[in-house]
Amino acid sequence: QVQLVESGGGSVHIGGSLRLSCAPSGRVVAMNTMAWYRQAPGKERELVASITDTGLTNYTASVKGRFTISRENTKNTMYLQMNSLEPEDTAVYYCYAHAWYGQWDDYWGQGTQVTVSS
Repeated sequence: QVQLVESGGGSVHIGGSLRLSCAPSGRVVAMNTMAWYRQAPGKERELVASITDTGLTNYTASVKGRFTISRENTKNTMYLQMNSLEPEDTAVYYCYAHAWYGQWDDYWGQGTQVTVSS
């Protein structure tokens, strides 16, 4: 069974930065699209950014210019560099991957809390 493990969350002040990481705990043969989602209290989970195995990226409008998604395919690891953080970025951030582990399937991490305060 493959699990995605996130790290790097925490609490910062407005304008601060954090870098999230996501890597599989098991041996994964291949990963296709990977993405970061977030869910704020009382809100639905939303896509923050995604990246294909060829490096094509997509961002939700509210984070463009502030967040950067990247990945290291040799390590099956994904990152989210978050700069100029705002209170509206406060949420639990989830890692997602479409990966091959005997078959193609969708995998999620357990989530990591990001809190931005004044």
